Amino acid sequence: MLHLPDTLTHDQASACLRELGQALATEASPAILDASGLTRFDSSALAVLLELQRAGARLNKKVLVQGLSAQLMALATLYGVEALLGGA
Repeated sequence: MLHLPDTLTHDQASACLRELGQALATEASPAILDASGLTRFDSSALAVLLELQRAGARLNKKVLVQGLSAQLMALATLYGVEALLGGA
C-alpha cells in the first residue's frame, strides 16, 4: 500500500510524485493509495493523484485511492475530476 504524506502542496508535489511513481512500479495491481493521512493540501494534491492514475495506466495497473477526506473530495468536485480519482 502506498501512502500520501500529511502535507501535499505545490512545494511537495514534484518530490511526492517522483517517490510514489517509483513505488507504484513495484506494487501489485490493484495498487492501493491511502490518502487518509493527508491533512494539508492544495490543488497540487489532485494533480499528483491524477498523474499517479495515469502512471498506473501506463503500467497496466489499476490505482485505487482510499481515505479521501471530504475536503479533498469537495476540491475534486469543484474541479470536476472526482470520477477520475479511482476511489476504493
